[in-house]
Amino acid sequence: MGHVTRAQRWVLGVGGVIVVGALGGGAALLRRAEGVGATALSEEPRGVTVTPAHATRYRPSRRFVGTLEPWQRADIGPQLVSAYVETVLVRPGDAVKRGQVVTTLDCRSASAGNRSVAMQARALDERQRALASEAARVQDLVGGGYVSRNEAEQKRAQSAAADAQLAALKAQLAGKTLEVNDCTLRAPFDGEIVRRRIDPGSFVRPGEALLTLIDRGLVRVTADVPEADFSAVAPGAEVELRMMATGRAMTARVSRRAAAANPMTRTLHVEIDVPDPERALPVGTTAEVRAEVGEAQEALEIPLRAATVRGGKASLFLVEEDVARSVTVQVLGEAGKSLFVTPDFPAGSLVVVEGRGQLANGNVVRAKVEGDVSKRPPHTPIPAAVIPAVPPR
Repeated sequence: MGHVTRAQRWVLGVGGVIVVGALGGGAALLRRAEGVGATALSEEPRGVTVTPAHATRYRPSRRFVGTLEPWQRADIGPQLVSAYVETVLVRPGDAVKRGQVVTTLDCRSASAGNRSVAMQARALDERQRALASEAARVQDLVGGGYVSRNEAEQKRAQSAAADAQLAALKAQLAGKTLEVNDCTLRAPFDGEIVRRRIDPGSFVRPGEALLTLIDRGLVRVTADVPEADFSAVAPGAEVELRMMATGRAMTARVSRRAAAANPMTRTLHVEIDVPDPERALPVGTTAEVRAEVGEAQEALEIPLRAATVRGGKASLFLVEEDVARSVTVQVLGEAGKSLFVTPDFPAGSLVVVEGRGQLANGNVVRAKVEGDVSKRPPHTPIPAAVIPAVPPR
């Protein structure tokens, strides 16, 4: 073997030190890993938040969207004449009495025509009376042979013709009187003005609505319900109402229900009468109608976010002795943030509300109870499904 230089010896020494250091470090790491233990990450307890399931009673119900309608509504306008508007005496929000004048039209032409026909009728009435008297005198002369029977019959015919003309003029006069009366528009019932479409100086024609008047002393809540809920809205059935405009809630009974469904939508029209003597409910607004169906049954109430709902089944996790157990139960209904399920597990069982996504059946968990359930307010279940109503005409 050749002579090893000093530099070569130095390189070999450094390499040996590095190899020995690497082997020593690996051995140290191995001993440390063996000393820590062999607990797998999947067996570490998983942090979750839980809440107790509450025993309650659930009764299925339906909720519909309805509309508040006035008891009476009238569009006020001329029906016979075309004329310029002379005065409008009311504005939206004004209360009026039956027979009160609300609008007048400039009907000088109709008034003049009415007077003309009245004078013609008066003249013809005088003429008819004269002809009737003459016919009576001629008839008396027929018996003495002073007047022929033919002449007497002609006089009677003239009197009858004048009487017919007078009747025709009286009918014409009645029509002209209606036209004159049509120039003064009056409220047909006690109520409130809700719409004003014209101002003085506007030209209006027959059938044109100038004002809209409503009577809301009695308000009708109208809704259209699916045919499947026909029995839930029978006349006399008790329902719960919530007025969206005012937030007012009340209980009422179904007043009437249509005997036939709409052939296009297969929905039935329902009306609920709500007395409103203070006239505090604005019509044309929305009302929620809730009707209970079926019988109340035992149930468990859990947060909606604690379960995955598919069809009529809910999948959730229960915590029993720090172990997560997956269960599937039947859904009875839901309301707001609550889900109602069949009591297939004991009331008070801890249901996982947070951390469900990382769990599998049998995982060890570290549970934290959510909130103070002792101060939890009582809950009245209301179904979540809303069935849209057909807009009223």
